[in-house]
Amino acid sequence: MAKRKSIRKIALWIFIVVLAAFIWIASGVFPAVSGYGSKNLCSSVYLQHRNPADVINEDLSSFPLSLGTFVVNEKDSSVTGSVWGFAKRKTIYRKGFGCTLIQGITEEEIRSQPVDIPDKPAINTENIAWPNGDKLPDTIAASFSRVKLNNAVDSVFARKDAEGNATHTRAIVILYNGEIVAEKYAAGFDKNTVMLGWSMSKSVTAALTGILVKNGKLAVDSAAPVPSWKGTDKEKITLKNILQQTTGLDFLENYERPSEVTRMLFSEGNMAAFTEARPLKYTPGSVFSYSSGNSNVLSAIIRRTTGEKSYHAFPYDSLFYKINAYSFLLEPDASGTYIGSSYSYATARDFARFGLLYYNNGMWNGTQVLPPDWVKESVQPCQADKLKQYGYQFWLNGLSESDPGERQFPDVPGDMFYADGYGGQGIYIIPSKKLVVVRLGLHNIDANRFLKEVLDAFKE
Repeated sequence: MAKRKSIRKIALWIFIVVLAAFIWIASGVFPAVSGYGSKNLCSSVYLQHRNPADVINEDLSSFPLSLGTFVVNEKDSSVTGSVWGFAKRKTIYRKGFGCTLIQGITEEEIRSQPVDIPDKPAINTENIAWPNGDKLPDTIAASFSRVKLNNAVDSVFARKDAEGNATHTRAIVILYNGEIVAEKYAAGFDKNTVMLGWSMSKSVTAALTGILVKNGKLAVDSAAPVPSWKGTDKEKITLKNILQQTTGLDFLENYERPSEVTRMLFSEGNMAAFTEARPLKYTPGSVFSYSSGNSNVLSAIIRRTTGEKSYHAFPYDSLFYKINAYSFLLEPDASGTYIGSSYSYATARDFARFGLLYYNNGMWNGTQVLPPDWVKESVQPCQADKLKQYGYQFWLNGLSESDPGERQFPDVPGDMFYADGYGGQGIYIIPSKKLVVVRLGLHNIDANRFLKEVLDAFKE
């Protein structure tokens, strides 16, 4: 009898432990799965015009995303996701704003937000020469091996990861001295398909910040204008600290388990406010710690600085349309603030135009869009960044310009800097080789190998 009681007691404890583990997983992992899936399926359907089944089978097929169930509702242009009926998340599409995950406020409130996006210029870009338009020249005045370059591009489309899985490269655009010298797309994608930049969005957010600096609205060395930080130790955080990822805020960037970044992206309606409320873990400026939260604080600063009436139009009027990048679209969170860390969409050519802006030191058609020294400052690591790998929301090529063994990309020149996004999105800018290389896809590639093969095609 005592033995049976002991067995029942053990069984009860096992049940409690299993239940607690399930609740922990359900509360942390399930919302990320259903939120990620509904948001990205919504954007894939309504921005990229892809077949929902193709997106589910390709983009959402890996574990744990495969646990989710995702349903498109064409009547109200929405997608709902859940995991075994738990953690339901609904994402809605609005023309001009793209897709927004409903969190924090009601769907009705989100749908009632004004969409004040300026109209694109009524021009036919097919008849205008690159880079202002999309008409390419019949011949290219550049010396390189066409065979080697084509082989490099074809190879990256066929490449698999270490486990033998397809990396699904979807677009490659290569510029040499500003001209398109190579371009290729996967089946189902073309030069008019907008694609998700993921954390390349951070570099766009930095450019918007730079424009406000140029206009005298912000100063990088001044305290970041965040009202909730006044009177606290966080008021010592400068705008430069945010740009360089040295705010000291306690924010974990980990997508493999529940963390601040997964909660922010998939469970918070006001992502900037969530990050601004995080406690200080380090003295501002003392430790480099990459954080998507910091980039969304920047987005909120841009919103407060431009004002409510101008904010949503600001990226288009001040940046995108100025560089003839008419496909760009930024998606906001439920509060209406652009998700500056993660959700920018554009064609591969328009991402290349953005890279070309930085290649040309912020100049476009004779107009200084960014501050004259902004690109130079953007590629300077701060003292707290021991690996010398990060500037103003751009990644750098590591420790040493002279020692390839200490670089992040050992086979690529030390002056390279790049916008980098989840899944291997990249805008690689190599000034010394006159190159801008854009790669967009679903999974990471060996970017060092690919860039080496591209560089080999330009050796004299």
